[in-house]
Amino acid sequence: MAFGARTYESSSRVVATHRVLRNTYMLLGLSLIPTALGAFIGMNMNFSFMAGSPIISTLLMIAVMFGMLWAVQANRDSGLGVVLLLAFTGVMGLFLGPILQVAAGLSNGGQIVTLAAGGTAAIFLTLAGIATTSKRDFSFLGKFLMIGLVMLILASLANLFFQIPALALTLSGVAVLLFSGLLLFDISRIVNGGETNYVMATLAVYLDLYNIFVNLLQLLMAFMGERD
Repeated sequence: MAFGARTYESSSRVVATHRVLRNTYMLLGLSLIPTALGAFIGMNMNFSFMAGSPIISTLLMIAVMFGMLWAVQANRDSGLGVVLLLAFTGVMGLFLGPILQVAAGLSNGGQIVTLAAGGTAAIFLTLAGIATTSKRDFSFLGKFLMIGLVMLILASLANLFFQIPALALTLSGVAVLLFSGLLLFDISRIVNGGETNYVMATLAVYLDLYNIFVNLLQLLMAFMGERD
């Protein structure tokens, strides 16, 4: 009986994990719609105020982002959490406006954006495949990734004042590697039952992919961008 109970418990845990993973991927796919709509709106907005006060604008964007993150987390167990998550992804799409406007000013901007999106998708498929098929627990990476993330944020904030192009490119390269590691870590947590809330799981994976795309796009524009 004890063996049967353990088998049933293990089977139930596997089913629950698969459900979270499935719901996460479904909600992640759905989140691309408001992101795309937000990005389209952002591309047609005038962000000249950001050029005049880049530091204040960046801090305001960070404040909005963290406010919405808090709202999603506070409502993660209700349907409102899903609505807030989709609203958050729409705002994040809007925040893509300035960098997409820069890309649009390049003669090969469309190609670069497509390449960045394709590269992000390739990273996701590869790391999701590794985490899902190997079922290895990558939780040991958590502490190192969090330390790296804090250092990256501090260095990025510092570069708002110094405006060193070489440092910005270096930080983008580090960010692609760091958020790829976080993507592997977050998907591994879902696969191994460490994250049981699909709203929070989707949020974590979305932020990983968003940051990979943005930083990959910045690198590609710097090294491949062609002006008329």
